[in-house]
Amino acid sequence: MHYEWLTAINQAQRQMAELKNRSAYFEYAIEDKYIAGMVLLGTEIKSIRANKVSFNDSFCYFSKGELYVKSLHIAEYSHGTSSNHDPLRERKLLLTKRELRKLENKMKERGYTIVPLRMFITDKSLAKLEIGIGKGKKLHDKRDSIKEREADRELRRQFK
Repeated sequence: MHYEWLTAINQAQRQMAELKNRSAYFEYAIEDKYIAGMVLLGTEIKSIRANKVSFNDSFCYFSKGELYVKSLHIAEYSHGTSSNHDPLRERKLLLTKRELRKLENKMKERGYTIVPLRMFITDKSLAKLEIGIGKGKKLHDKRDSIKEREADRELRRQFK
C-alpha cells in the first residue's frame, strides 16, 4: 500500500516536470529529434522539478566537438545557498559520438540550427533534453502554421 502511494507521487512529479518549447515548432521546421542528457548541478535539477525553466531564445552550438545549450534559463533554486547556480550558464549535452557527428555534419549545411524542444524527467529521475535540428521558417510558412492551428481548433469546437 505504501509503495503504491509513493509511485503515484513519483508519477505526478514526472508529469509536472515536462516542459515544452512551443515557439520552436512555430519558428523552425523540425526534421530530426534527439534525446540528450545534460550536465547539471544539484540546484539546477531541483529548479527543473519545480518547472522553473524558460526556453526563450535558447539554442545549441558545437565547441571543440562537444554540444552545448546556450540561453536556457533555469531559475535559481529558492532554497539554495550562496553556492547557487548561474541561471544562464552554458550546459553540456551528452550524446553518442555517432549522433554528434551526424548533427555536426548537418549543422555545416546552410540554414540548419539545433534548438531545444522539450525537457523532461525520466523514470530514473534524470533530466533529459529533447533537441531538434531544423530550418528556420519563412513568413509564409508561419502563416500556414497559424491557419492549420486555427482549422484544428475549429474542428475541435464542432465535435464538442
